[in-house]
Amino acid sequence: MTQTASTGTAGPETAGRVQQGVGESAGRPDATLKVTGEFAYSSDLWLEGMVWGVTLRSPHASAWIRSIDIGPALAIQGVLAVLTHEDVPGEKFYGLEHKDQPVLAIDQVRYQGEPVALVAAEHPETARRAAAAIVVDYEVREAVTDPRLATEFVRRQPVRVGDTFEAEVVVTGEYEVGMQDQAFLGPESGLAVPAEDGGVDLYIATQWLHVDRDQLAPCLGLPPEKVRLSLAGVGGAFGAREDLSMQVHACMLALRLDRPVKIVYGREESFFGHVHRHPAWMRYEHGATREGELVYVKAEILLDGGAYCSSSPAVVGNAASLGVGPYEVPNVDIVATGVYTNNPPCGAMRGFGAVQACYAYESQMDKLAAACGLSPVEIRVRNAVSQGSALATGQIIDSPAPLADMLRELEAMPLPAAATSDLRDLPGGVSQTTHGEGVRRGVGYGVGIKNICFSEGFDDYSTARVRAELIGGEPHVTVHTAAAEVGQGLVTIQAQIARTELGIERVNVATADTRVGSAGSSSASRQSYVTGGAVKAACEAVRERFNGLPAALALEKFGPIEETREYRHRPTYPMDPVTGQADSHTQLALCVHRAVVDVDVELGLVKVVELAAVQDVGKILNPLALEGQIHGGSAQGLGLALMEEIQVREGKVLNPSFTDYLIPTILDMPPMRLSILENPDPAAPYGLRGAGEPPTLSSTPAIVAAVRDATGVALTRVPVRPEHLVG
Repeated sequence: MTQTASTGTAGPETAGRVQQGVGESAGRPDATLKVTGEFAYSSDLWLEGMVWGVTLRSPHASAWIRSIDIGPALAIQGVLAVLTHEDVPGEKFYGLEHKDQPVLAIDQVRYQGEPVALVAAEHPETARRAAAAIVVDYEVREAVTDPRLATEFVRRQPVRVGDTFEAEVVVTGEYEVGMQDQAFLGPESGLAVPAEDGGVDLYIATQWLHVDRDQLAPCLGLPPEKVRLSLAGVGGAFGAREDLSMQVHACMLALRLDRPVKIVYGREESFFGHVHRHPAWMRYEHGATREGELVYVKAEILLDGGAYCSSSPAVVGNAASLGVGPYEVPNVDIVATGVYTNNPPCGAMRGFGAVQACYAYESQMDKLAAACGLSPVEIRVRNAVSQGSALATGQIIDSPAPLADMLRELEAMPLPAAATSDLRDLPGGVSQTTHGEGVRRGVGYGVGIKNICFSEGFDDYSTARVRAELIGGEPHVTVHTAAAEVGQGLVTIQAQIARTELGIERVNVATADTRVGSAGSSSASRQSYVTGGAVKAACEAVRERFNGLPAALALEKFGPIEETREYRHRPTYPMDPVTGQADSHTQLALCVHRAVVDVDVELGLVKVVELAAVQDVGKILNPLALEGQIHGGSAQGLGLALMEEIQVREGKVLNPSFTDYLIPTILDMPPMRLSILENPDPAAPYGLRGAGEPPTLSSTPAIVAAVRDATGVALTRVPVRPEHLVG
């Protein structure tokens, strides 16, 4: 069931002139192709004369490399090249924020799966056999795998305000979040094609074309203009494609051989080929009055960044700045720390540091509610932020934030009917583990606050080029940006904005590539805001040149009209290194969840019966796509709550497959009841508020709270496993 509530509008004067504009559930041009299996993903790329690349990876979490013998691989018929770090034509290191990751391991490996050598062959199986034939002499050393014992820091960020840390009611808790994988279905893949000018054209599934190029070019020893990237079909991302994977390796092989080179990871290699969500260890202390009003929050947040930096500094900043949640707290003492270990590298994943903190502070709010004799909703209402409230960083919430009203609305939603005797409605399903005996129902609530767009002074912008022209006597529009469509429906949104602003129905969105200025990353729930803003601005510039004439007449009179515009959101500022105080975020978004679960308390099996959510999105651009984003974010939150974890022991990944790494399926996802609010943010295009990430935050603690309610077990770690419930 879906409800949509509207409390405001923020559309342009031109809205409503054409069908499939802003505010409508415009169809996705890729939808039918994806359903029928005809959509071309990056793994489907093919070019005459191409060869296959394969990566040899370290089996050890930490070791010195004494020697590499590539002779046995070169001796295999059909092998065309074997490359090591000595063959890197330019700089040997790259990285999103710091260049600390080697293109290929030089004298040591720092995590299991680190790339050591590359092979190109006429057939992928030949390349795999050749990679296995390379002889690497490792001197294994002791790995640092416990982040609590790590001594190298990625970032340490305090947030401190106030000086009162005593209260009438005090609750403490220690919480842990396991390593979650983005689990996209399309593995890392791409095709590198050498060009006549000595450069390379790369067709790639990524989240950020320009930052890929800017990391690639120095490693390839080429100027940026000779490294051209085009977006290939992306089978999901969720943050894992922000970092480089096979991009530089495919380009190195293509330039060496002067032939197109394709690399496609298998599922197991994909687990080693991208970053994951940071595991977290957190200790919280909440102090409140007997009436439940927060006096202070203390927190220590430790994030395992793994072997390389990736985006860990920004993740630490998010965890620190949002570490008390959407609550008014006059006294705060938070320290968030990210460390290096020899575990798999961790970086961006949907929710980006806020997810881990949300699980802890929401668990604390439930504990505080019990200590004060209040309901889980009432304790949150009494402390809820609103417009004008200050975050722990001192930043004032300057747009609508009706959290108390959202909680009351959520609480008032009808609860699902009691479980029936149908096995499909019971924990364990048709495996017949129960017929209802030992099954207990629980209800839980979760609240989350997420920053939208990039923060802490990052120059966050997007570029759009819009061209209007007559084709066959009819007005047509082409929108060209470098924004990556990773499944979120961005291509559709760009077309909707163009139709709305220009009043022209026929709109084509060109393939994203580096021939146009950067659009930034498809992450931080930012593309509708920033690229949407750029498309809107470019369309407005085109419309101005119509001189008030209808589009067809203007284009007949003036000919094709093309405009390019950059769009930047308002400035943000770095957090103070001592106090954490700063206006560090662009925009903030709220989502609240209620979960209803049935738990077999004898076997530890959990069935999520229903998820209900209230989310304020500022302005609905595409209702159906928006509902899909909330459903998808909730599904990933459910996965973290109950099943998803990369098992790492002594730096070794034990479950790199979808057989052993479990993700929610259609049978695990319950019906959802949604209320989507529109309280416009006056600083944002159309008043919109980024919507993709917030549901991931609040769904996890809501589900765990419901399981606690059913079982009475404390549950301080996610994912919750059966042994946690019946041990």
